[in-house]
Amino acid sequence: MVQHRFLLIAYPIQGHINPALQFAKRLIGMGVHVTFATSVYNYRRMTKTSTINGLSFATFSDGYDDGYNAKDDADLVAYMSELKRRGSEYLRKIIFSSAYEGHPFTCLVYTLLLSWAGAVAREFQLPAALLWIQPAIVFDIFYYYFHDYNDYISQKSKDPTCLIELPGLPFSLTTRDLPSFILASNIYTFALPSFKEQLEELDLQTNPIVLVNTFEELEPEALRAVDEFRMIPIGPLIPSAFLDGKDPSDTSFGGDIVHVTSSDDYLEWLDSKPELSVIYVSFGSLAVLPKRQMEEIARALIDCGRPFLWVIRKKEKENENENEGKELQEKEKEEELSCMEELEKIGKIVKWCSQVEVLSHPSLGCFVTHCGWNSTTESLASGVPTVALPQWADQPTNAKLIEDVWKTGVRLDGEVNEEGIVEAKEIKKSLEVVMGSGERGEELRKNAKKWKSLARQAVKDGGSSDRNLRTFLNDVAHN
Repeated sequence: MVQHRFLLIAYPIQGHINPALQFAKRLIGMGVHVTFATSVYNYRRMTKTSTINGLSFATFSDGYDDGYNAKDDADLVAYMSELKRRGSEYLRKIIFSSAYEGHPFTCLVYTLLLSWAGAVAREFQLPAALLWIQPAIVFDIFYYYFHDYNDYISQKSKDPTCLIELPGLPFSLTTRDLPSFILASNIYTFALPSFKEQLEELDLQTNPIVLVNTFEELEPEALRAVDEFRMIPIGPLIPSAFLDGKDPSDTSFGGDIVHVTSSDDYLEWLDSKPELSVIYVSFGSLAVLPKRQMEEIARALIDCGRPFLWVIRKKEKENENENEGKELQEKEKEEELSCMEELEKIGKIVKWCSQVEVLSHPSLGCFVTHCGWNSTTESLASGVPTVALPQWADQPTNAKLIEDVWKTGVRLDGEVNEEGIVEAKEIKKSLEVVMGSGERGEELRKNAKKWKSLARQAVKDGGSSDRNLRTFLNDVAHN
């Protein structure tokens, strides 16, 4: 059998790196050696990486070795351009040198937003696959948008009441269900061209393969909606200890990005709470909610009166001078919630936590989330129902799936006031539904439990995702 050597590269943010590293661990468990290429800055911020046998790291400079924080859209466009230039050059170098030294790579896998990585693989005639870290349906939507359905989607999305029907999808969509990047209101100019390049690169490949962080039972129709590409579900990409149990010591993604050092005793606090009693609130590593929205969430939690664990990230202090440090401290003070004293009487606020650990805790009853795909799959695999407050990117589509397709949660973003804020009374109402003993709450918990079981079956030996990954490796060996 061929000794596989995979080169894996992820767009350098936490939401891409975590599932990519989990994918690396799956490969390693099947006898593959993985070289993970990442930026100097992100490698410095990783923990728990040195003890994984079969995993090595290769670092390159993206031009921002001391950290990068985009101030506006133009900064992001410039960063993407520099990442492409430097990243392409590095991939060429490492692919060539590995082959020259007698241990060539057998496959390159890259996450979305890195279409140039696929182009480099074509230069070297190296088998490649796109690791799609969003749901299959979002891939389908982008595919149709860039293949004949642009005008149709754009026209229909102008009217929030219009139904959008796309081939192969078993349900219709409305404007609020679409990825934000294809809407007229999108302010991030880097995004749509990047997704277009992604699809164009796949069109150029002889045998385009898309590995999707989902599982067969979760999105059966979406995985087959686009005939032109082979979409292979190999998820959910979650640490083994919280999923298939093959490796009880695998409790992290193996490359957690260090935002803060947390000594909070949140797990002990959770241990002290009754089963299914705690509301967990977290909006991921990128989403920043307006202070007014945070205040409304806070008021809802207080009015609800149930114990909660709320992750409120602090702004990072990279390369600041004394004046900038003072300005940041003043801004943080301004943004502090007005009802903090009341909040701390009934719940716990932390700067960071291990989300998979929290979601798998028996005291968890509900997850208030922005619906990032990592958070969505983690909640499904943990059997925790959700209150969905999507913000941007794929999150509105994920919220649609959560509420209407999988029926594991309640969606909030349709209840905004004239200022675009979901008020405390609406949030409280949804929390009471999800946490309550009524018929809908029972149904949500029942469905969440069902998807938890199916997610775990998918990645077990002989499960659908396990079989798919093994078949993919066999196909690469015979390419």
